Amino acid sequence: MSTLAEKQAPPVPVAETRDQTESTLASALVRHLAALGIEEAFGVSGGAIALLFDALAEHETIQVRHCRHETGAAFAAAEAHFATGKPTLVFTTTGPGILNVLTGLMAARWDGAKLILVSGATSAPQRGRWAAQETSSYTMPQDALYAQGRIFDFAVRMESATEFPEVARRLSLGMLRLGGFIAHVCLPMGVQSNRVDLPSRCTPTTLTVPSIPADQLTACLERLNQGPFAVWVGFGATAAAPLVRTLVERTGARIFCSPRGKGIIPEDHPNFLGVTGLGGHEAVTDFMVQEKPRWVLVLGTRLGESTSFWDEDLTPSEGFIHVDLDPAVPGAAYPHTATLGIQADVGAFLTALLARLPHRGSRFKSTQTRLWEEPVLMRVKGREPVRPQVLMQAIQRHVVQHSDAPVLAESGNSFAWCTHFLRFSTAGRYRVSTLFGSMGHASSGVVGCALARRGKAVAVVGDGSMLMNSEINTAVQYQIPAVWIVLNDAGYGVCRDGNRALGLSAEGLDFPQVDFTAFARAMGADGVRVRTEDEVAPAIRQAMSAAGPFVVDVHIDCEELSPLLKRFESLIRQGSSKDIAGGQP
Repeated sequence: MSTLAEKQAPPVPVAETRDQTESTLASALVRHLAALGIEEAFGVSGGAIALLFDALAEHETIQVRHCRHETGAAFAAAEAHFATGKPTLVFTTTGPGILNVLTGLMAARWDGAKLILVSGATSAPQRGRWAAQETSSYTMPQDALYAQGRIFDFAVRMESATEFPEVARRLSLGMLRLGGFIAHVCLPMGVQSNRVDLPSRCTPTTLTVPSIPADQLTACLERLNQGPFAVWVGFGATAAAPLVRTLVERTGARIFCSPRGKGIIPEDHPNFLGVTGLGGHEAVTDFMVQEKPRWVLVLGTRLGESTSFWDEDLTPSEGFIHVDLDPAVPGAAYPHTATLGIQADVGAFLTALLARLPHRGSRFKSTQTRLWEEPVLMRVKGREPVRPQVLMQAIQRHVVQHSDAPVLAESGNSFAWCTHFLRFSTAGRYRVSTLFGSMGHASSGVVGCALARRGKAVAVVGDGSMLMNSEINTAVQYQIPAVWIVLNDAGYGVCRDGNRALGLSAEGLDFPQVDFTAFARAMGADGVRVRTEDEVAPAIRQAMSAAGPFVVDVHIDCEELSPLLKRFESLIRQGSSKDIAGGQP
């Protein structure tokens, strides 16, 4: 039987396919990026990339979206990729432009996006002479910006147009990689106008993904056939959602997911236990403690703090079978737990596994309360401020159930409330950034998501994140139907809750309350202010029917603590409480 791993990826061109034989370097690069499948470009222009920006603007298939901040552009580009699966482009100028974009690029890399950054740089004759916004070895860390490393999978500063064929080949290979790929191509000002010879035809590049070693598959099957096992899925299993469901239904295994894995198996499935980590459900821990399966099959999650809190109660009696593309992942989060690591694409692994795995039937008879039987809070007419649980129920009904819009949850309390209360039946509809966890990711990323999918996308964000970065004005410019639902509690809510739980001062974590409806209208968007619980549902319906960008400003009851107790317990174990910091046992 042919597995997914044995199939060849579609060829990607390594050079321009037109008959044109000469071009400027800027134009040649833009045409190659288009050939790689890039359709959306986000960024902020500047003098150092004027020629590149002109080439982008003139290209017939790449749409240029001029943003208000480079960080917001990177977040928007990343979420545009996740909305469509297509690579995206970010462009920045020198100096502050390239430094501003780094936060978004780090988040994109940690999340596994395919994104290419093109930036400008100071030309060689002007380096070291205090050029405006100088970007050179005299002013910037070269290894971090222009070499493969912690930020970029591939990076280069092109000093000559003769480098173009090799750079084009490297970008093409990156697009063929399973998982993410973050690249940086820097074009000094004086090089962008250089002439480059283009081949009259291109030679396509193909990659064959290696198949899974038979001995590893056999070892996995031996363990799973020993008795009951559970499945723990994460974002890396998104594309393999149908295979995950087949595995669970064939074997009767119980399944739980990371926050980024919500919807890979429908959350009303009888075998589904709940979500682990930030905003997760105690039912998962209860099951693991009471049932203690011998093995847990981990598919596409790193099991980091946001997913597991490194909780020993989540470890199986024998060990993990951990499947991931990155060979460094298995065993890292739980170094003291036996782990069989398998480096593979989750879909390829499951295809091979299911071909040899017999039907077993359910072996788990859990007595846990089903997660979707969370108590429903009745909205109270005139009650203010709004309880977050009531808001989540309205989002579930009017966004999740009655639309196909993706929901992006911002770092902080927004993330915890959404992860805990919202239920998804489809993979890819819920987006959170649990690893880098930057504020402003969802509030800017929703613009790229809605734009790329040509339809509604909803961001649930805190007021602190909205003040940090939102790109509302960008959405107005291009009439992008993004929706922001703002949890307005006049402060950094998660920090305030956390400090109180840790016995620390919460002073200085409040700030003057903002009228985000006026904020949105000042930039050309529409919005509605919600003060009472009976106003919540009509406001969300209005937002979902709006043609353009829309902000729902919800005054949230900050006395309702978000489902983040486990996070605070993790911080205490790491030494954040006053007692531990002072040396108390």
